Amino acid sequence: MLNWSKIDTVLLDMDGTLLDLHFDTHFWLTVIPEQHAIVQNISLAQAKADILKRYQAVSGQIQWYCLDYWEQQLNLPIMELKRQHQHLIKVREDVPEFLTALRQAGKELILLTNAHPESVMLKFAQTNIDNYLDGVISTHQYGVSKEHQPLWQHVQAELGFNKQRTLFVDDSLAVLNAAKEYGIGHLLAVANPDSKQPHNELSDYLNVTDFRTLLP
Repeated sequence: MLNWSKIDTVLLDMDGTLLDLHFDTHFWLTVIPEQHAIVQNISLAQAKADILKRYQAVSGQIQWYCLDYWEQQLNLPIMELKRQHQHLIKVREDVPEFLTALRQAGKELILLTNAHPESVMLKFAQTNIDNYLDGVISTHQYGVSKEHQPLWQHVQAELGFNKQRTLFVDDSLAVLNAAKEYGIGHLLAVANPDSKQPHNELSDYLNVTDFRTLLP
């Protein structure tokens, strides 16, 4: 379990951690291939294969998270398509109580996301999740994603947090590994990022499926 007396700062991922990942899963694996098939006049199977190849080519890089990159690559109106499906953007049901308790306990709550700023603003408008936060950092402002060490150096320089007294929460094993390598003292893995998918245990980390179980 977490020892909250040893934690001052909580760095929180957004998609799959504070918000249900179902919107993103559906958007990138269903909506985009469908649109790609229409624009390129190819079969859905061909579109899916092409899209997955493109995703894998930039996985973990800032381009993978960049809406401008995908708009250019696929010739699709990405933000317009996101707005058409924004009704699927949902806060995890355990999150409001969790963040409220952390605020009351005097913890500093910072969103640290690889999501593009336009996507962040759309999700804030849909969920008001920003009302719980003390700060917001999109890795796009540094041009490097959470999977890479320079990002952590930039973020610490900006926030001035104590690594040993910081908790980082994410649903990505690669990102958690990068935070561990940087020396973040407390790490928490979200094992159920997508409400429509089975749980997945992230080995080597404390796993959580309901944040309320962590409250003192």
